[in-house]
Amino acid sequence: MTTKATEPAGQSTTDATRLLDVAVGALGGAAREGQTAMAQAVERALADGEHALIQAGTGTGKSLAYLVPAVVHAAQTDERIVVSTATLALQRQVFIKDLPMVLDALEPHLPQRPEVALFKGRSNYLCVHKMAGGYGEPDDDMLPIAAGPTSELGKEVARLHAWANETDTGDRDDLVPGVSHRAWAQVSVAGRECLESKCPMIKDCFSQHVRDHAARSKIVVTNHAVLGVQAASHDMIGEHAALIVDEAHELVARITSAATHEITVQRIDRAGRAARRVGVLSDDLDRAARSLDAALGDCDPGRLRLGLPEELAQAVDLVRAAARGMISQLQKSTKDQSEPSAPGDSASATAKVATAALTEVFDVCQELLGEHGRYVVWLAPPDGDYESRLAARIVAAPLDVAGLIREKLIAEKAAVFTSATLALGGNFESMARHLGVDDPVSMDAGSPFDYGKQGILYVASHLPRPSTGGISEQALDELEALIRAAGGRTLGLFSSHRAGQAAAEAMRERLDVPVLYQLDDQLPTLVERFKQDPQACLFGSTSLWQGIDVPGATASLVVIDRIPFPRPDEPIAQARTEAVAQAGGNGFMAVSATHAALLLAQGAGRLIRTHGDRGVVAVLDSRLATARYGGYLARSMPPLWGTTDRDKVLDALRRLDTAAKAAEK
Repeated sequence: MTTKATEPAGQSTTDATRLLDVAVGALGGAAREGQTAMAQAVERALADGEHALIQAGTGTGKSLAYLVPAVVHAAQTDERIVVSTATLALQRQVFIKDLPMVLDALEPHLPQRPEVALFKGRSNYLCVHKMAGGYGEPDDDMLPIAAGPTSELGKEVARLHAWANETDTGDRDDLVPGVSHRAWAQVSVAGRECLESKCPMIKDCFSQHVRDHAARSKIVVTNHAVLGVQAASHDMIGEHAALIVDEAHELVARITSAATHEITVQRIDRAGRAARRVGVLSDDLDRAARSLDAALGDCDPGRLRLGLPEELAQAVDLVRAAARGMISQLQKSTKDQSEPSAPGDSASATAKVATAALTEVFDVCQELLGEHGRYVVWLAPPDGDYESRLAARIVAAPLDVAGLIREKLIAEKAAVFTSATLALGGNFESMARHLGVDDPVSMDAGSPFDYGKQGILYVASHLPRPSTGGISEQALDELEALIRAAGGRTLGLFSSHRAGQAAAEAMRERLDVPVLYQLDDQLPTLVERFKQDPQACLFGSTSLWQGIDVPGATASLVVIDRIPFPRPDEPIAQARTEAVAQAGGNGFMAVSATHAALLLAQGAGRLIRTHGDRGVVAVLDSRLATARYGGYLARSMPPLWGTTDRDKVLDALRRLDTAAKAAEK
């Protein structure tokens, strides 16, 4: 695989560069060199149908660099362009803030103002039919919709009903403050459960209004979860000429998640209950569920390298056959109902819920009994009980999603993938391979920051190699010394909750500064407290490694406890590593090192967010300095000034603390 590099320098004036100046000028600024180069690269990709990988560091202004050429292209060609973001929050920012600003600034210079739309899954919207009683009573473990108890859940549901009479969008993101997932489930439906054109209240349907608008629009802003369904299941977005993927480093994980399915006895029992509500007997499914329960009881959690054991395969086959028969019965009972039911009539919706539940069970069984090798299959303990040795779930995930991306998302259309983290180890080949992009055009748009002068990368090379699981006493001593020198002001990124919680408890005992932990409260609340208290430390795992934006002295020190390799027993990483090795490649570098490089780049990227930021990224894992793969990982991180000199780092942190305290007075 090769990538064709394009150079940022020497830009000529094009529609994109000229109108980028207009858009940035409307904000009172001026286009940056890297931003201009990126806009030109996006413009070329859209015009020529290219596949492009563009790395754009923090501060480049990449949102405008892809939105301006997208708007120009849509206005001039009348072609439809889809823009996808990693999260609902970023999707909302692009649609509510960035895109309207671009449209307003460019409209006088365009032949037409392109229609734009937001696109999310149906479960993000209130279901008016469900709120009118059209789905009957929920499952046994759910609160009845009509109930109004004084519990917190009941209060949330009551607030949702009041909000339903006020909202014009039905969009969950417009409800402030939000509600729990369990409360939201009382007023929303999953895509498979929606009656769609047969719904008696389709004219009032919030999600259908959004979809109808999106179908007419030339620029559609969606998210990676929708792309996951698009790649792994069915078309949701409709025909489009180009796809722009922001935060593209997260796409593989999102599509893997969307294409990962599991079967449990509880899920089968729930499908049986749903079927009984519409008069379909579930005796065969109930017996099959008990067979599966017995077969799971004889198994331990772990990956199934050779497929399902015989007894387990037979039980899954019984479940599949029973589910197939019940789906046929449901289809026969509902096929004559061509006319929409009346509002509040729950018969059709209850049948749709039952069909959705049974179809989900059937589909997972079909995957588990299908061609061996396409899926990674493993037995897992009950959800959330990671210490249990009881096998309660059969999970199947795709071995590779590059083919899904290539065939379902970018075939025969222009595609732009952009992120601050695409060039791992100094080149784009790893990400191109993972994204299924053959022979892409690639470009590093750079960053406006002087990383070598603004920040230090400190590797604590004197520490012993980290052991499995928690965090060593030596590492805790090093962490204490670093935080003392920084005067707090520390963002701690840990490879596991076990290590993070142990570090938080130890620092609370040793230091006289507030130490917040990720699980203490909602993340936005914790981040706000972190920003408000100049001495505070915020520790956490996973969620903190990317997406946290805390400029200024608040996070003068970013600590990474260890190189974030996937767990050796993690089934998907394990299987993908073996597959690369069997094909003659280096499985460790292709999977584990790539995974670690992405997270290290994202984690280290939390330090420098503006031109005025200064600080230290401290890695408490000596392997970054001593192991053969250390150079690859370091080249994937922002180019901070590197050192292993502990005294220099502590002195630098003390100076930064003194300067920050002086500025606070």
